Amino acid sequence: MDSSRFDPAKRSEQLRRELAPGGELLVGYVGRLAVEKRVDLLAQVAQLPGVRVVIVGRGPAEETVRRAVPSALFLGQRGGEGLATIYASLDVFVHTGPFDTFGQTMQEAAASGLPVIAPAAGGPLDLVQDGVTGFLVAPGDPAALASAVSRLAADPALRAAQGRAGRRVVLDRSWPVMCDELIGHYEAVLETEGTLRAEAA
Repeated sequence: MDSSRFDPAKRSEQLRRELAPGGELLVGYVGRLAVEKRVDLLAQVAQLPGVRVVIVGRGPAEETVRRAVPSALFLGQRGGEGLATIYASLDVFVHTGPFDTFGQTMQEAAASGLPVIAPAAGGPLDLVQDGVTGFLVAPGDPAALASAVSRLAADPALRAAQGRAGRRVVLDRSWPVMCDELIGHYEAVLETEGTLRAEAA
């Protein structure tokens, strides 16, 4: 996880004014627009008063998602510093797909200081601490997504606390930290193997 690129400090008030001229709460999704990602589940979220849904990405289901969530802002495919600025300028991140085994975008969102709402299935179970760094909701349940967003919309202090907690967790999962951990596992295996050979000799 590149916690230098994805950083709350990249929040842009100018971008926020462009995306939410009425001061709406910005709820974002980043990823492929494919059927299995279930981005259509954001329809109820988009209907919440004072909420603006922002969708970043492209894919084969884009037209379906546009029909399901017509009021959303579709920003297309983004990357690099532009994507980092978008993340940091959101208020809440929502991951909708129940089939992901990992979920890099959830880590990028957390690194950007956002609370993450995701289905309680697959990768999100390892990446989201329910009630601490965001909320886990029933997979495929649009009302549960909308309820979680409503709770965060009504409580700026909770949004901020969850965003800070998520960033702290991600900092412990940076590439250097994860690589050191992997190397540690390899060293432990090699040490055990060496001990076993010595004992067998």
